[in-house]
Amino acid sequence: MYKLDSNGEVNPKDFSTEAESHDYIEDLAQIDGSDTAEFENVGVETDDSNRSATFILKDLSVVHCKSKQEGIEVLKITEAMDKYDWLKDYMWKDISPEKDIYTQQASESPGEGFFIRAEKGVVSKRPVQTCLHISKEGFAQNVHNIVIVEEGAELHVIAGCSTARHAERGLHIGVSEFYVKKGATLKYTMVHDWGEKIFVRPRTVTHVDEGGVYISNYISMKPVGSLQMNPITYLDGKDSIARFNSVLVAAGGTDMDTGSVVVLGAENARAEIISRAITTGGNIIARGSIIGNVPGVRGHLECKGLILNDGLLHAIPELEAHAPNVEMSHEAAVGKIDQREIEYLMARGLDEDEAISTIVRGFLNVDIEGLPPSLVRKLDRVIADTQDDMM
Repeated sequence: MYKLDSNGEVNPKDFSTEAESHDYIEDLAQIDGSDTAEFENVGVETDDSNRSATFILKDLSVVHCKSKQEGIEVLKITEAMDKYDWLKDYMWKDISPEKDIYTQQASESPGEGFFIRAEKGVVSKRPVQTCLHISKEGFAQNVHNIVIVEEGAELHVIAGCSTARHAERGLHIGVSEFYVKKGATLKYTMVHDWGEKIFVRPRTVTHVDEGGVYISNYISMKPVGSLQMNPITYLDGKDSIARFNSVLVAAGGTDMDTGSVVVLGAENARAEIISRAITTGGNIIARGSIIGNVPGVRGHLECKGLILNDGLLHAIPELEAHAPNVEMSHEAAVGKIDQREIEYLMARGLDEDEAISTIVRGFLNVDIEGLPPSLVRKLDRVIADTQDDMM
């Protein structure tokens, strides 16, 4: 059984890194029904007609890995390392294995992960979908992922992460390194549904070259024991862009410490970080940091939170400038639903619960760029379900 230290952390050694092998599934339609439901809850479709490629990791086993579009390559990371000698130059490039106890675990007990590459000038016709799934009780899933979007290419990845309902406790360590080359675009959408006693520790670094665009969308509206993530993005090239959107809901017993750091390191680099957070009894620390290292860069932070029950909501926006002629701003607001808004809607025929539900729905409906219609509809349903849980 795991124990928490004085900082609320767990020892990765308290979790098993061994798991039974799961069979490879050639046809996604043959995936077990319970797995299908859990995958679809996080945007991973077993009808892959609307996907360019699919990667599914269940515990330690890659149960499906296939690309349907020429120029979009998807491999398990161990296979990619054997295939491409140059890939070693991308592994652990800016994330030290000694960063913390979790990266040490990922380095000392490597598991699997995905390698995704969009070749030069290739535009993904449909999103690539990935799923990292824990089904074994007490399992530590150590993952290392690399995504490379080559010059002029465009790629959208939908990354779903989930835990089987019978698995009460577990640990997920995800080391991810993303590279967006000159004039390329990467949209990376994460939808997570972990579990009430799952510890989640992503460690991510992204590099964006000249004219590149990186869009990160993060949605977590289901209970999670402890989530700790603060990805770093380096805008290394002139006219590079990064945009982050996150939607967070923390029920009682949930602890989230999330954020984004963007380093503006080249002329006319631009960044935007938008966060929406609601606590209904859990704890959320919503961080955002923009660092301007050269003249002529721009950045904006916006963090808004609602407290609908007991809990903690701590917004930490940070701006750091190291050069003249930078334009950086932030806006943060934490509080409750304005009674005047409720009264306004009630005066137009809604009862109080309906009025609150309408306000919450509007608050969570952040305009997340680049989502396919099927995922938009799914998120609408999740938001509706979340409202019901809150009420």
